[in-house]
Amino acid sequence: MTISHYRKVAAELGLAESQVKSVAGLFSNGATVPFIARYRKEATGSLDEVAIKEIEIRLEKLAHLEKRRQAIYESLTELKLLTPEFKRKLDVTTSLAELEDLYLPYRPKRRTRATIARERGLQPLAEILFRQQELNPEIKAQHFIDPKKDIHTLSDALAGARDIIAEKVNEDINARTSLRRLFTNAGEIKALVIKGKEQEGIKFRDYFDWREKSAKVAGHRLLAMLRGEREKILRISIRPPLATALEILRKIFIKGDNASTREVETVLDDAYKRLLAPTLENELRQDLREKAEIEAIEVFAINLRELLLAPPLGPKRILALDPGFRSGAKFAVLSETGELLKNGVIYPTTSTKARIEAAAVVTELCARYRSEAVAIGNGTAGRETETFIRELDLPEMTTIAMVSEAGASVYSASEIAREEFPNHDITVRGAVSIGRRLQDPLSELIKIDAKAIGVGQYQHDVDQKLLRQRLDYVAISCVNNVGVEVNNASVQLLAYVAGLNQTIARNIVKYRTENGPFRTRKELLKVPRLGAKAFEQAAGFLRVRESVNPLDSSAVHPEHYALVAKIAQDCGVSIKELITNEPARQKIVIENYISETVGRPTLEDIVAELNRPGRDPRSEFVEFHFQDGVNKITDLNTGMRLPGLITNITKFGAFVDIGVHQDGLIHISQLANRFVRNPEDIVKLGQAVNITVLEVDLNRQRIALSLKTD
Repeated sequence: MTISHYRKVAAELGLAESQVKSVAGLFSNGATVPFIARYRKEATGSLDEVAIKEIEIRLEKLAHLEKRRQAIYESLTELKLLTPEFKRKLDVTTSLAELEDLYLPYRPKRRTRATIARERGLQPLAEILFRQQELNPEIKAQHFIDPKKDIHTLSDALAGARDIIAEKVNEDINARTSLRRLFTNAGEIKALVIKGKEQEGIKFRDYFDWREKSAKVAGHRLLAMLRGEREKILRISIRPPLATALEILRKIFIKGDNASTREVETVLDDAYKRLLAPTLENELRQDLREKAEIEAIEVFAINLRELLLAPPLGPKRILALDPGFRSGAKFAVLSETGELLKNGVIYPTTSTKARIEAAAVVTELCARYRSEAVAIGNGTAGRETETFIRELDLPEMTTIAMVSEAGASVYSASEIAREEFPNHDITVRGAVSIGRRLQDPLSELIKIDAKAIGVGQYQHDVDQKLLRQRLDYVAISCVNNVGVEVNNASVQLLAYVAGLNQTIARNIVKYRTENGPFRTRKELLKVPRLGAKAFEQAAGFLRVRESVNPLDSSAVHPEHYALVAKIAQDCGVSIKELITNEPARQKIVIENYISETVGRPTLEDIVAELNRPGRDPRSEFVEFHFQDGVNKITDLNTGMRLPGLITNITKFGAFVDIGVHQDGLIHISQLANRFVRNPEDIVKLGQAVNITVLEVDLNRQRIALSLKTD
């Protein structure tokens, strides 16, 4: 990367060039985004993860541009066409599209109509016509008739010349740039239903006859239309007004008013419709699709972050239930650390006798294992099972919580689940997953492919590689933000820690199994393949709760242990006392410890960590209860006020679980008494809300809700 690249990225993001250069340098030395954001604030000017990640993305795009530029240099050099002047044009180009436009006339082509015309010797005729001089085209064309070259008539000669001119128009960079701007600013999306597909494509009926400016199309609408086209229900075009496009070409290429000019005018119409418009439409489609995909992926990422950072109940003893009607409710008793202690099946919904027997089993289990909470899956028979549990005479302090089952079946059948519970079937694994989700959503959900959790918008219509990368980054960010207890974390959780991967994570667990719990952070260096660089990146995010060094259970990085020891010594206490003794911490004067390598931001982080070592940034768990007596969609009435939980947020509104096995939708227009541009400004995933039922459509199983107060 060059200084100009850093300057460009800095200008785009509104940052100092030095910040971009510093971040790029840290990346080149193997640093990760979480590590840079947390432990290199002086170097970056305290940039957060979002800014650092954006720098990484922009630098990758520039690297891709440079790679393509070099490939074009090599191609043109091989063809002996890279003149100093043309190289200067390529050097200053900052757009991939413009770079390709410049290269287009020299790019190796398949055999086109223009190529064939040139082979037949019609290039001179094309040049004569293109100059638009006062002459008779037919007289000039007469000289090019040659049956041996398959030019039998004047029409053959003129048609070939026009093909050559059409290709020249298509490759003209001014024409392409002007038309590309027109497509971007004045393009119109037109969607029409394919005749005879009306019934088959009823779900796309909103777009059976649809028009709107492409510059203003909402991402979710575009993805819906493209899906309709892919399923052969809709026919879509994205083009500007034809007359405007042709007028642009006329201004560039028409130089007179004679017979030759009229030949060129004919060419312009052909060049636009046959060559330019299809290419530029595809470009615009790709651009619009990429923007829509990025928007959809970002919606998914925001929702996933909220889900992963949902409040944990914490290390409590749990009775977990995976409900069912005829198959019964599978139960799993879990210890504070999520260890399976007991499992079985009860039948609280099949008969009165079975209900009485189930009540006895649950009461006995809760007493014997001193269960502090009951976790109930929110799937089939979930509400009925919840009602059953709430009617039991359980200790008053017992937490009763409905837990989302989204993705639980995916986990139950996964290799991860089989490794964890090789001697239990998927029903037991499902109940365990439900219980662990209540204890710590992050630790359990991290084991499941995020796409199976169901908090996305058109997730199957977007670039799957880009989606995977974005969701992985969210998971990495969340895991490192919370921190990981190294002595009980799963391989999957450890693999998301900065600097680690699946191999090192497995080695950590293997070392832990063979040697017992880690006693210090430093002991991690004994793990195979966990070298100094991986330790530097990971150590601050790994916790060793029972370490002899109290800093090992905090977010203070080992590279600053000596500094903390100096601070403790200056305060006249031990490190342990510094953490537990607030008056001692109040003696700390940050200015006394600022140096060339450690600035105020790092020192403020250290002091904050000493005040609350190993703090969990997630919110406190709050128990939620659905409306009693409302268990199915037929229990709903228009105007009813109900409590609900936000389960998914899209650009067009938010979905809410109201306990009837069918989420309702709060359309964006019903989210507030004012105009709402972005639903995320009003609600968050997992948020408890009180809503009003607007409409219940039993035929389509749709529920319309409102969050308005009037």
